[in-house]
Order: sequence, then structure tokens, then C-alpha cells
Amino acid sequence: MTTVVIAARAAYHAHMEPTEDPAILRARLHDLQVEHRDLDQVILQLTGAQPLDQLLLQRLKKRKLNLKDRIAFIEQMLEPDIPA
Repeated sequence: MTTVVIAARAAYHAHMEPTEDPAILRARLHDLQVEHRDLDQVILQLTGAQPLDQLLLQRLKKRKLNLKDRIAFIEQMLEPDIPA
């Protein structure tokens, strides 16, 4: 992974303190997972609608990917890798 990508991820996640209470992180994780699932349903319904709003669909998919990254980050904070 390049330094630029690492720096971008660090800046993106800067608002999330790694020392936050695990209960708070689990609650935030649950909220993000619910929003991710809801977006999945909206995207599914939107793809079946006519006429298809490509711009809205693209924005929703981008938001969904953003949520997926945040979910993965919080999961990593809750269960960090342990070197072998």
C-alpha cells in the first residue's frame, strides 16, 4: 500500500479515536451496518425502477462503499491483528 493511500485512510478515519470505549464502537458499528443494509435495499429497488437515475444510483453506491470502509475500520479497532 502506498504512503498516499495510508495517509488518506488515516485522515479519513482521524475522527475515530482508537481509544474509544468498545461499547461506543460496537454501537457505531451496528448503526453503520444497519445503514449499509438499508442502502443495499434502496439500491436494489432503484435498479428496478424506470427511468433509472444513474447519478443517484452512483451516489448511493459510493456511500455504501464508504460505509463498508468505516465498518471494516471499526471492526479492526475492536479486534486488532495480533502478530504471530
